[in-house]
Amino acid sequence: MALVASSTTRLWTLVAKEFWRKTRRRLRAGPVYRWRYSGRTPERVLIAPPDLRLADPQIALEIYYGRYPLSGHLVETGGTSPFQLDVPNRGWQKSLHGFRWLRHMRATGTELAAANARALVTDWIAMHGNQISGIAWEPGTTAKRVIAWLQHSSVVLQGAEFPFYRAFLKSLAVQIRYLRSVAREMPDGEARLRARIALAFAALSLPAPASALRSATRNLAEELEHQILPDGGHISRKPMAVLELLADLLPLRQTYANQAEAPPAALIGAIDRMLPALRFFRHQDGSLARFNGMGATIHDRIATILRHDDTVGAPLLHAPHSGYERLSMSGVTVIADTGLPPPVDVSNAAHAGCLAFELSSGRQHFIVNAGIDTYGAPEFRPLARATAAHSTATINDTSSARFSHSLRVSDLLGSPLIGGPQHVPCKRLDQKGMQGFVARHDGYAQQFGFLHERELKLGTNGNVLAGRDRFLRPGNAAIRNNGRDFVTVRFHVHPDISLLQDDHDRLTLAAAQGDSWVFTCSEVVPEVEESIYFAGLSGPRRSRQIVLAFKASEIAEVHWQLTRTIIAGYPENN
Repeated sequence: MALVASSTTRLWTLVAKEFWRKTRRRLRAGPVYRWRYSGRTPERVLIAPPDLRLADPQIALEIYYGRYPLSGHLVETGGTSPFQLDVPNRGWQKSLHGFRWLRHMRATGTELAAANARALVTDWIAMHGNQISGIAWEPGTTAKRVIAWLQHSSVVLQGAEFPFYRAFLKSLAVQIRYLRSVAREMPDGEARLRARIALAFAALSLPAPASALRSATRNLAEELEHQILPDGGHISRKPMAVLELLADLLPLRQTYANQAEAPPAALIGAIDRMLPALRFFRHQDGSLARFNGMGATIHDRIATILRHDDTVGAPLLHAPHSGYERLSMSGVTVIADTGLPPPVDVSNAAHAGCLAFELSSGRQHFIVNAGIDTYGAPEFRPLARATAAHSTATINDTSSARFSHSLRVSDLLGSPLIGGPQHVPCKRLDQKGMQGFVARHDGYAQQFGFLHERELKLGTNGNVLAGRDRFLRPGNAAIRNNGRDFVTVRFHVHPDISLLQDDHDRLTLAAAQGDSWVFTCSEVVPEVEESIYFAGLSGPRRSRQIVLAFKASEIAEVHWQLTRTIIAGYPENN
């Protein structure tokens, strides 16, 4: 009861905070405040910042013919302006109003693409520029649009006549003033940091007094110091947040240099920490580990960002502030979640995956988490976030963290994490020729009275991953058979891996090429069950999972092992 009451109190506190924020935002969009967003129109764009996101001229051609493939959803406009359509897909709408697709038109480099970009910007200004409301003016979307308009101002203004040039700069100035007004009151997290990045871009790219740049730089530095952890991770614990923010921060650093302005030390420090953190989360095939909202990886995006990483040597093995561990030896990579849940304000993408791990060998993934279908149906998200979708243990088929799925508050909050582990101690066990750690979490302590402890050791030149899962009562009290001690330890197998079982209950995980791994357990006969891999590039895929099922009152500790049987001679990870 105390657990439910605590979760309920936390949820309604969040509701009250977000309701107050939205009320104030509506006031700022009303006629009483709107006059504050008028003012002097900048005369020109001084510099167009670079854009590191990948561009595809083919998408520009699709847009020209009225087909908009945005946010994993294709909409055909039939000659109508996309800004006139009422498309029910919220992700598509946010992508449309964010204007990041302008980069595809810039990549085309033709006058036709520039004219199309200009026509679409004209439509947006006519239909949404004078009415501060809806998805188009959500602060996070506004920040993306301000950055995109500045980065691709050269293509938008190419061949433009003076009335459009003036209208573009006037609308940009209004958006910047609005964003400056609401930024401080935005919820904690990635969108608020991006708003500060957008305002810094604006102060550098448009004629502005020195005081505006100093203020934007100071606010940016404060937000970076708050949101970027000492080990380079983001407070949300999302690997994708590191990638997305670097795609904005690296061009911002370059823009400071191009304008002969000194970037804040916090910006330099954040980038210097985040680049190694991105490498920390990366498997050897270039994909990011599927933790806390991570779906399919577009490898070229990561490669583009990491070209700016001057760090030499192997990735770090320990990210204590982000709450992750890495084992890496002879082409084998193990990445594990050993951290507390993120703060509730930034937990909308958080998963209940404490002590879950992934194993890759060379460029092939063997043990994975289910990940998420980034652009898929929202009803599958709760399944992907559950503990059972991760390569870790569940007790009584219950997740180790709790989420809000209340329909009454989802419009305000989404589905934040409102309860989970409160203590996750972790200790490295590295020795010569072996890397390992042992960690424990109390996510099941209040509900079922159990602690889960996991130990992983990678040794024998990377050929053996030895694991131990232990279940104990707080204070080492005796475990009783009370019908609430049913344990399931899951190992989700990547769908590209064949899974074979022999007469001795050994399971062989075989890749089409390269290594094979044999799974054994000394206390429990492993079983094979169906599973779903949500993070496929083309959407969810059927997969399988290895399951160890037992009662903690009968078996309090299981030892399992994954042994590499074919060695393809992969180099060390980098």
